Amino acid sequence: MLRHLTLLRHAKSSWQESGLSDHDRPLSQRGLQDAPVMGRRILARGTRPSLIISSTALRARHTAQIIARELGYPGEFLQREPELYLATPEQIMAVLARQADSFRNIIVCGHNPGLTELANQLAGCDIDNIPTCGMVVIELKLQSWAGLANASGTRQIYDYPKKP
Repeated sequence: MLRHLTLLRHAKSSWQESGLSDHDRPLSQRGLQDAPVMGRRILARGTRPSLIISSTALRARHTAQIIARELGYPGEFLQREPELYLATPEQIMAVLARQADSFRNIIVCGHNPGLTELANQLAGCDIDNIPTCGMVVIELKLQSWAGLANASGTRQIYDYPKKP
């Protein structure tokens, strides 16, 4: 069975408020501009997520909300996972392994370096760093998300805001 996994790095965040914790940093102006653009690109490529999961960090949640809005995905169905905050590839796969197999197309909105490392691991990519609001779409032949740790897939899309 074919499944699609979109690894989406949060949009550019702001460092203006020095007293905020890393978890609470908001999107910068550029992030607020890039996220809708990337949402429209995802839509134009025909990606229709059955589930969007986000880190609980403010910048990731806000990115996921903007992407969901652009895709016509109901905001109330966005799933927030504390484990995705600064997660390793293994932690990301553990979150995915718990998802229902009825979800064939999942977007994970999170952080580097975990997302880049997972893209390289699952699809044999050679990506140094997924830029902010960048995405990698991986096609997987997988019966169940529970088997993701032993899977390998094919990179379908690698896109980011400044890509020509």
